[in-house]
Formats: sequence, C-alpha cells, structure tokens
Amino acid sequence: MNISLELMLFYFTSFFTLINPLGVMPIFMTMTDSLDEATKRATAKKSTLVAFILLVFFALTGQILFRFFGITVDSLKIVGGVIFFYLGQDMLQARLAKTKVKDSEVKSYTNDISITPLAIPMICGPGAITNAIVLMEETSTFAQQVLLILSIVLVSFVVYIILRNSSKLYRFLGETGNNVLMRLMGLIVMVIAIEFIISGLKPIIRDIFMLN
Repeated sequence: MNISLELMLFYFTSFFTLINPLGVMPIFMTMTDSLDEATKRATAKKSTLVAFILLVFFALTGQILFRFFGITVDSLKIVGGVIFFYLGQDMLQARLAKTKVKDSEVKSYTNDISITPLAIPMICGPGAITNAIVLMEETSTFAQQVLLILSIVLVSFVVYIILRNSSKLYRFLGETGNNVLMRLMGLIVMVIAIEFIISGLKPIIRDIFMLN
C-alpha cells in the first residue's frame, strides 16, 4: 500500500511539475480576458479534457506511434523547446496580446484556443508527453499502469481547478501582480525551453560524432 502511494505521488509530482499549471495560468487569463466567466470555465474544462485524452493516448500508444512515423523523443523536445522559448519571451516582456473577440466569434475562438495553445503545447507539452511515454514503458504490472492513468486524471483535475479559479487569483494579484507573475513564469518557461532543446540536441550531436 505504501509503495503504491509513493508511486502515485511520484507520478503526480512529475506530471504536475512538467505541466506547470501556474505557468499556464497567466496565458489562460490573458487569452480569455474578454470572455465571460461561464465561457472561461468551459474553455478551462475543454482544454484540460483534451490534454488528458492526449496524455492517456500517448501513454498507451506513444512508443508504437513514434516507431511507425520514425519520430524520436529528441525531435519532439527540440520543437517543443523552440515553441516554449518564443512563448516565454513574450511572457517575459508581458506582451501577450489580449484578444478582443466579437460575440459571434466567441464559440470558434474558444474552440481554437482550447486545443492550441492551451491543451497543446501548454498543458500537454513535449515534457508531459515524453513523461507519459517513458513512465508507461517502465511499468511492469497492470496495477502500475492503472496508477499512472489515475495520476494523469488527478493532475488534470488540479489543472482544471487552477484555471477555473484563475480570475479570482487575478483579482487578488491585480494587473501589476499578474504582470510580475507572467514575467517570472516567462523566465521559467524560457529556461525549461533551453533545457528541452539541449537535452534533445545532445544525443543527436553525439550520434553525428560517433558516425564520423
């Protein structure tokens, strides 16, 4: 029982750290600034649901898909790192544009941002996808696989709660506090981006030198 709890805690903390919902929150607040509360909640729900489905999908089929398409985790890290870097740069300068949406375009707009960039790559990013694939590959029993899926369910729920209540936190922090939070998270996102790029490039460069 204790081993199961420890394993569950390990799975949960690894996903929570890689997803970093506090880093997603400023982007969510910025992109949904002109929407009403009900639409914000619906957007948070859809984005976390899409991210959850994708994480479970990659956990169950990731290795098969990667082999079929000839995709490597290293390539995924590099692409994700580039995306994160540019996003973090905008966050660092607190210049993410607050989009004004017409009433007739609210539905299509929320559908768009729910999937990208919120679900992909902010919540279900290369780090979380890689984590799901690697952890599932390392499981040796069906019980461990169930614990892994349950941890994805739990962390997705926590992300949803944070995004759903982001407006309350925004009002508590105010515009200045939100800008400070966004700059801080932007710096963290850029550091994570560099780590992704470097960790993705290392084995590729190593293979090049080995071939030579």
